[in-house]
Amino acid sequence: MPNNIDFNQDYPVIDRSNELYSRAQDLIPCGTQTLAKGPTQYVNGIAPKYLLKGQGSHVWDVDGNEYIDYNMGIGPLSLGYAHPLVDEAIRQQLANGITFSLMHPLEVEVAELLHEIIPNADSIRFSKSGADVTSAAIRIARAYTGKKKILCCGYHGWHDWYVSTIALSAGIPGSVKDLTYTFSYNDIDSLIRSIDDDVAAVILEPVVFEAPVHNFLHQVAETCHERGIVLIFDEMWTGFRMALGGAQEYFGIEADLATFSKAIANGIPVSALTGKSEIMQVLEDEVFFFTTFGGEALSLAAAKATIQIMKDKNVISAISTTGEILKEGYNRIARDLGLDYTKTVGYNFRTMVTFDGKAGNPLELKSFVQQELIKRGILWSGMHNISYAHSIDDIQYTLLAYKEVLSLLKEAVTSNTVFQKIRGIPVQPTFRKTSEFNTKPRNL
Repeated sequence: MPNNIDFNQDYPVIDRSNELYSRAQDLIPCGTQTLAKGPTQYVNGIAPKYLLKGQGSHVWDVDGNEYIDYNMGIGPLSLGYAHPLVDEAIRQQLANGITFSLMHPLEVEVAELLHEIIPNADSIRFSKSGADVTSAAIRIARAYTGKKKILCCGYHGWHDWYVSTIALSAGIPGSVKDLTYTFSYNDIDSLIRSIDDDVAAVILEPVVFEAPVHNFLHQVAETCHERGIVLIFDEMWTGFRMALGGAQEYFGIEADLATFSKAIANGIPVSALTGKSEIMQVLEDEVFFFTTFGGEALSLAAAKATIQIMKDKNVISAISTTGEILKEGYNRIARDLGLDYTKTVGYNFRTMVTFDGKAGNPLELKSFVQQELIKRGILWSGMHNISYAHSIDDIQYTLLAYKEVLSLLKEAVTSNTVFQKIRGIPVQPTFRKTSEFNTKPRNL
């Protein structure tokens, strides 16, 4: 019988998951379309690999095991799986068509909604993925300023201009790699030291988990304004979660350009680039950024419904309240158990459990906690991506599970048996980095 959300006696049976994954070998590179969903980010051998359905905050894998999901599609499920009003909007639009030979009214209607709620949204362009619009923002900034170099902080997608800064950069010409550099979050000096006369844009995630200190974001904005550099906020995670108008609204800053995806349409693929009209005007006759599916109507119908629900139901506040209960609950349990090597950090809408290396290999500690939560019906990869569908019952059960699992972790750390207790291949590292690094333009 499949496991459910309970203190199950055994780890879930994942035979069907493993059979599908076996079929994917040599057919799908890395076995996955999305790194964060792949088996390297879960204990391989214990964790399910394929999900079949979702409802609210719960998901079921292909073997029938049920879980509370704290990944939520790696961010997009802001309202939860299969929200009835969003799904109904999709069904109604589906009855009338998906993609048309001329523009669709929803392009105007959703643009008007974004113009109303996002501080810098004088002008809006739609596309399908986050990487689409971050790359378009870079092209626009270069066209507007006549400069070439980019300074970035965070994760911005798979396109050449950004991936040239990481290890997985084969296939990108050296001339492209010479144009993008990095700076450290909360280190304004690292940004200033990296600026020369050919910097077109500064792009950063306003918040990942670490909060800005000493008015860091305002300092970044001021520095860009003083030096004629286009400031781009990558709001894939902060948009429609931190505030309805994203980090710009939350912190009271207007970026020159901003990019959104993930939570904007509750799981349907759509992205948006917003910006000040004087900068976005280069799209009129200088910069080419058009896609066949940019005005695809199912996605825009989902976005319209999602945004309206967020406005009507005060979703942002509800997500923050729920997330705070979970974050503070975890930290209280860790303190009560005397575990000074683990805590939950971040803003309430998206928090991360951290493990200090003084207690052992952080990835092994994470792997142990992950496998034990999976046994208890919680799908977890170290983060809490809170959705409107997460109930107080979900949170209370999760905290009970954390209390039991962290007690087991304490025993394993004390006996130095964490690695031996991991029943599969531990979680592997990723390349995401926002601090403690800095590369400067070579002519400085």
